[in-house]
Amino acid sequence: MAFDRWIALALLAISLVYGYSAFFVVDAQLPPIMRRAAVLPSSFPKVLSIGAVLLSLAIVLGVEKSLAKDPDAADISLSRLGQYNYGQALLLLGLMVCYALALRPLGFLASTFLFLTLGSFLLGERRYVLMGITAAIAAGSIWYLVDVVLGIFLRPFPTFLMGG
Repeated sequence: MAFDRWIALALLAISLVYGYSAFFVVDAQLPPIMRRAAVLPSSFPKVLSIGAVLLSLAIVLGVEKSLAKDPDAADISLSRLGQYNYGQALLLLGLMVCYALALRPLGFLASTFLFLTLGSFLLGERRYVLMGITAAIAAGSIWYLVDVVLGIFLRPFPTFLMGG
C-alpha cells in the first residue's frame, strides 16, 4: 500500500475515534435541557468527523487516483524522500509557532498580516504588493467576522496600544 494510503488509514482511525466521542461521549454529558437544542456543542465535531471519515475512505479506497490525470504525479515515492523540501516545511511550522506566540503582544491584525505575508514569501510568492493586499484583506475580514459578527473579542492591536 502506498504511503498516502497509510496516512489516510491513520487519519481514518483518528476520525472514527473523534466521531465516536462527538456522537456519544459529548452528547451524554449534556444537561437534559440542552439535548433538544437545534445546534449542540457537538454539532461541528460531528460534521467534521463525518467529512474526515469520508475523505479518508476515499483515499484508502483509491477513489482520488481514478480522478487524477497523471496517476504517478501525486504518489509519494520512498526513493525520492531526499528531494522533498523539508527545510521549507520546517520553516513554515516554525512560522506557525511564532504566529501563535505573537498573537498577544502584536495583536491579531499585525500578527496575522505578518504570518500570511511571510508564509506566502516562504512558499515562493514574489509579488509583494499582491501579498500585502491579500494579507491585509484576509486579516481584516477574519477579525471583523470573529469580533463583530460572532461577538468574540479578539484583540486587534498590540497590547501597548490597547492600554493593557
